Amino acid sequence: MSDTTAPLRVTVWGENIHEKVEAHVAERYPDGMHGAIAAGIRENLPGAEVRIATMDQPEHGLTDEVLENTDVLTWWGHADHAGVDDLIVDRVHRHVLSGMGLLVLHSGHWSKIFGKLMGTTCTLRWRSEHDQELVWTVNPQHPITIGVPNPIVIPEQEMYGEYFDVPTPDELIFISGFTGGEVFRSGMTYRRGFGKIFFFSPGDQDFPVYHHKDIRRVIANGVEWARPERERVMPNLKRYDLGEYFDGQHYAGPFDHPLEAPVQA
Repeated sequence: MSDTTAPLRVTVWGENIHEKVEAHVAERYPDGMHGAIAAGIRENLPGAEVRIATMDQPEHGLTDEVLENTDVLTWWGHADHAGVDDLIVDRVHRHVLSGMGLLVLHSGHWSKIFGKLMGTTCTLRWRSEHDQELVWTVNPQHPITIGVPNPIVIPEQEMYGEYFDVPTPDELIFISGFTGGEVFRSGMTYRRGFGKIFFFSPGDQDFPVYHHKDIRRVIANGVEWARPERERVMPNLKRYDLGEYFDGQHYAGPFDHPLEAPVQA
């Protein structure tokens, strides 16, 4: 089992492109969207060790050493999914299968890593016209919903709508409704290998959603839920000899070693 008493080690990965080229995004997120996400995790999980990695760093900031020391990775990308190095995607994929938790946020649905883990197109309907989003809890027993109102009200947000081409989730936690009447499975969990995955859609660069206290709480809850439950190891194929199957046939139990005769009174 993994040591759940040790500090939770979180790496917040951000594409960090919109913040550099769009003034309104830089004004809304002066520390980057990744900075706002990291701040929300720190305020809700004060004992966590939170680091930031961005696409413009060497190896996208996701070296093997970084990932080996990451319990949960959060992922936000949008403008340049194709620019993420396939070797880094494969590396993250191996770590997820080995037990590292992964939170895929908003437009990360179209990231290479999410597509690789889902095996589908991960496409959806969308519209960016200042919709109100209501995030409804449909699984109130799930720990990701702790401390979260039902619904979460987001005054302005990009609309994501069905059909969302992903596999049937292990758990459906949130469903969102929008001004135009659309609905969307906005919070879902999956398991791949030994890793736990949480997809959560609210959070677009054009709106201050990552400053919303309830969205920050959901992300922090998701990070806590996705932490590894066992030592990190890649699932692998093992060959067992027949002899190992029969090891238990020579049982040395009560019939081979009878109890001593009771002492007579």
